[in-house]
Amino acid sequence: MSVFIIFILISMIVSRIFYLTILKNTHYSTLSQTNRVKIIPTPPIRGLIYSRDGVILAENKSTFSLIVIPEKINNINETIAKLKKIILIEDSDIEKFKKSLNKKRKFEKITLRLKLSKEEVARFSVNRHRYPGVDVVARLNRYYPLGEKLVHAIGYVARIDDENVKSINKSNYSGTTHIGKLGIEKYYESLLHGHVGYQQVEVNAQGRVIRVLEKVAPKPGENIHLTIDLSLQQIAIDELKNKRGAIVAMDPKNGDVLALVSSPGYDPNKFVNGIDAKSYDLLLASKDKPLINRAIQGKYPPGSTFKPFMGLVGLENGTRNNTDESWCPGWFTLKGNKHQYRDWKKQGHGHTDLHKAIMESCDVYFYTLAYDLGIDRIYEGMSRFGFGQKTGIDIGGEKQALMPSRRWKREVLGEAWFPGETLILGIGQGYALVTPLQLAKAMATFANRGHIIRPRLVSGTSNSITNEAHDLPNHSKNKIVLSNSAYWNDVIRSMKDVVHDVRGTAWFSGKDAEYNFAGKTGTAQVIGIAQDENYKKEEIAEEFQDHALFIGFAPVEAPRIVIAIIVENGGGGSKVAAPIARKMFDDFMKKKDPITKG
Repeated sequence: MSVFIIFILISMIVSRIFYLTILKNTHYSTLSQTNRVKIIPTPPIRGLIYSRDGVILAENKSTFSLIVIPEKINNINETIAKLKKIILIEDSDIEKFKKSLNKKRKFEKITLRLKLSKEEVARFSVNRHRYPGVDVVARLNRYYPLGEKLVHAIGYVARIDDENVKSINKSNYSGTTHIGKLGIEKYYESLLHGHVGYQQVEVNAQGRVIRVLEKVAPKPGENIHLTIDLSLQQIAIDELKNKRGAIVAMDPKNGDVLALVSSPGYDPNKFVNGIDAKSYDLLLASKDKPLINRAIQGKYPPGSTFKPFMGLVGLENGTRNNTDESWCPGWFTLKGNKHQYRDWKKQGHGHTDLHKAIMESCDVYFYTLAYDLGIDRIYEGMSRFGFGQKTGIDIGGEKQALMPSRRWKREVLGEAWFPGETLILGIGQGYALVTPLQLAKAMATFANRGHIIRPRLVSGTSNSITNEAHDLPNHSKNKIVLSNSAYWNDVIRSMKDVVHDVRGTAWFSGKDAEYNFAGKTGTAQVIGIAQDENYKKEEIAEEFQDHALFIGFAPVEAPRIVIAIIVENGGGGSKVAAPIARKMFDDFMKKKDPITKG
């Protein structure tokens, strides 16, 4: 019986050998070859980001991480407990480590703690012999030296997530752990990332590398050069400190964005390797909403900043000329209606032409102008300046805001358009909403006498190895052509007197300026005021107080800078926003060839 059993066992072994070596020879030979040679990706070094002044704004900083090789440790939990005595290791670090532990092989390195301090590295170094299987390694980590100062322009990178995996080129991102999530980092991801390299290696049955067979170096990403002027950016940041709002400054000739500030901001460095839940919840819950980029996403009533554009539309349509006057007693009523549409100046402005209406910001003049124009012509004329449309700036997330029309109200609200809505639209209230960037672009079109230019944050790139520079052109063929080009100068003269004539609403901001600039103040209501009530700031909660606005450009003779400012709940534009513009104009002009008043 035993001989028979032995015979059966030997037969089974022979049959199995025959099956594996003869019948499955091709399959296992191929599988063996595949297992023997592997391709290991080598991720590229991400390109850097610079300001127009050559200051580095996003770099790859060498940081130290604590790594663990599980197969060299007898008791991982005990080792971690000992490490916590000399290095700060949070529960979240341990949780991430254990998730990776279940996915990787025991001989592979697994990160336990990122971004060790110099003191922690030193403490570990003197105790290294006590921790076999644990080491400190240097890695490149994205770092933003100026922190929150440019976060809404640059954005940040963070770890690749499931959503990113659906859209990226998996081959080119092999070995890459981070990707642009917002701003410039995201918009120019294809340039900044570079191209993956690889090593073809021979491995043993356990997957360990025996030798390198072939190596192809990765191609680093391109460096990005921004249009941001750090001096202007800093002034805007300082002026908006402890306030909610946004400031955009740009060159009207080429669309270069010289400053883009949304206040308050936040530190992008916290997002690079994953922000902790507590800190993120605080940002989400903040009433100041720091995560919103107010410059391109904040939607505000334009208030009186609408008036120069309305004036030009009136001239172009022949509804008004320079000498036509409206009588302003301090209020306006529609025929057959007792409701009074009030002027900000209770006693009124008296006889008012276009020049005086813009300079003194007469509401009644623009009520009458809006009524005579009608909503259809207002919508057509204002849309030419880009209101209600995205500007096309080279960062994502931009909102188009709203330029209302009959059709919009019918389709969205299911209602007809009423004459009273036309009146308040004439002074930039009602349904109209703009972003600060839209105001800046529209003002640039005015400064250019009709030439429309797309705002941009990147002027060019450079090769990170050869330093060879490449300019990125910003061409635009669009232009607003008026029936009489003199209309541009008519309105601009009025805007100049807003800041340089003692009767102007912002004359104090233009006082003693060594150059001419043009501007328009705005005070946008957040809530309505009843007919028999007066606006009393001290009795209104801060979040319901008026927004302060200012738009303008300098110098008048040859515009080189345009500014749009919105200070949320700041009050009057002449007292709050216009002085900020003056400081920024002064800073910009002192760095240029001096231009005296004409």
